[in-house]
Amino acid sequence: MPAPFPHCCSLQINNTCVPGGREKIGKEKGWGGAKMAKFTLKAENFCSFLPQTTSTTVGKAFAFRDKSVGGSYFQLSPVRPSSLKFRVLCGIREKDGVKKEGETVPAVAPSHQGVNGVRVGEAKQGRLGRGGDGGGEVGFDWNWPPWKNLPPRYKLIGTTSLAFVICNMDKVNLSVAIIPMSNQFGWSSSTAGLVQSSFFWGYALSQLPGGWLAKRFGGRKVLELGVLTWSCATALVPLLAGFMPGLVFSRILVGIGEGVSPSAATDLIARTIPLQERSRAVAFVFGGLSVGSVTGLLLAPALIQHYGWESVFYLFGLFGLAWFIGFQTMVEQEASYTAEPAANSSSHEEEKSQGSSLEELGESMNDVPWKPIFKSPAVWAMIYAHFCGSWGHYNCLSWLPTYFSEALNLNLTEAAWVSILPPLASVFVTNLAAQLADKLISSGVETTTVRKFCQTVGFLAPALCMIPSAVDLGLHPWQVVGILTAGLALSSFSLSGLYCTHQDISPEYASILLGITSTTGAVPGIVGVALTGYLLDTTHSWTISLFAPSIFFYLTGTIVWLVFASNGLKVE
Repeated sequence: MPAPFPHCCSLQINNTCVPGGREKIGKEKGWGGAKMAKFTLKAENFCSFLPQTTSTTVGKAFAFRDKSVGGSYFQLSPVRPSSLKFRVLCGIREKDGVKKEGETVPAVAPSHQGVNGVRVGEAKQGRLGRGGDGGGEVGFDWNWPPWKNLPPRYKLIGTTSLAFVICNMDKVNLSVAIIPMSNQFGWSSSTAGLVQSSFFWGYALSQLPGGWLAKRFGGRKVLELGVLTWSCATALVPLLAGFMPGLVFSRILVGIGEGVSPSAATDLIARTIPLQERSRAVAFVFGGLSVGSVTGLLLAPALIQHYGWESVFYLFGLFGLAWFIGFQTMVEQEASYTAEPAANSSSHEEEKSQGSSLEELGESMNDVPWKPIFKSPAVWAMIYAHFCGSWGHYNCLSWLPTYFSEALNLNLTEAAWVSILPPLASVFVTNLAAQLADKLISSGVETTTVRKFCQTVGFLAPALCMIPSAVDLGLHPWQVVGILTAGLALSSFSLSGLYCTHQDISPEYASILLGITSTTGAVPGIVGVALTGYLLDTTHSWTISLFAPSIFFYLTGTIVWLVFASNGLKVE
């Protein structure tokens, strides 16, 4: 029967394998004049003397005795089953001048970390089981899963970023599936537009309530509820597609679930991540949106082609439910095994998570310093900047595939692949911008200066790169594609600019601030996308309908940001 573990080792005493050693055991002086058996570890047939592990033996201790080695006694017991960590307790009975039975062996040096996951622990005083008078402790630690020993705040940021990947997958799935759905149900373009825009209704309505809920109950709980809501609503779309009110309502629920998530993530970052790591944390979390767009646009066409449009909603909804269950498991393990709190974390969130009466909820709304917030020029600069950035982002997300197809004469396959390039490039630019921003702050550059610089790049780059499309310069279509891709990718600098400023101004009310700015930021998704279509029908000009308005908002947003942006509002 094969050994139960693939990588094994043997315990050796002075290079003699135990049990079944062939060489004569040597001894040397130990602490306090006692002669102690010296042992080493060797990667060899360790498991040859272990009992075969079954489901009934997991979590239980087992032991063996080898009389050939001076009556040595070994006991192996897992620290906890999920960690695959075992302790080897070794006791040597009295022999050749070693301490007599009943006496204690002085403690060895404090525990330290060995190589290759081997940990030598403190010796236990007194007799050890049936075996001997004292012993050392050796731990075998198989670090699986790989993220087991990561600080809690890194696990939290990683899972939050994964939630945002799923978030944008569920946002873009309808833009692909709407074509076969329209053919099946006989929808007109106006009806299809109604279905797609219904997402933004829920998204806009839930921004400010989501910010307040995140502050009141903690971002973790609000994020869990948001993912559960939009995932269930996504999975219901195929069942409600033939009933228009139900379909619209399901997409509104998707918008509500996704609308509370940015504020929840902002609250988590503000409470758990120090300033020197904040840009990278925000970039990593919100960068998940770009990854989600790419993933959704890649998976959806293949799924529709092979399994029908319904499969997109079922599978993407299942992803969200799996995340919800996995996040619950991670939180439980963290509560059970984590002794070290996350940096800058606060128990305030957990205290707030307890049940509250309606009176307390009302009082919490009154506790928000609404007057200082809305009197601050910096807050109004964030509101306008969020509106300007969303106008360019949502209109390009909705209309660039059509522009590539109609204006640049790319076929549908080319247009679909080209649409993936901007979010794909954004994944790399986001990381570079975050590294740069955090490095500047750590080197002593003023935080406000860094935020202004990043946001300026995030606005001016797409504005300048839209000019060759707005003005016919006779460029080859693929040159235009490359320039637009570069500009939209560089707009990701905003994640280290605007999207970090909410936490910089007030970690306590960061979710409220993001809820306020995101409410206005959702308006272009409702008004701007429809207005672009109307202008395109009436003027037949991509310059007037798409590029000129976007350039205008990017430029004016830059001016307002440079003049009024600040992290000087203190409302705690």
